[in-house]
Amino acid sequence: MKTEHEREQLINAINVLLYQSYDSTLDEIYALLKKLEDEEDENDLRAYHAAKSDVENNSLIAWEDMKKEIANERKKDVA
Repeated sequence: MKTEHEREQLINAINVLLYQSYDSTLDEIYALLKKLEDEEDENDLRAYHAAKSDVENNSLIAWEDMKKEIANERKKDVA
């Protein structure tokens, strides 16, 4: 993850290049950015559904079993 300052520098550098680009290049860049955004949205949606499904499937685990599993994980971390 970039710092705020690193992001600003990168955006400024990109803006310099964008202002020097041909219109057709700008159209291609826009299409590519839109495609990447759509893919990220799709990936987020898949992750949401997977997490939701996981919660629904694991909600039938008994509380006692969960406590045992947590205790076992803690023992592993200590060892």
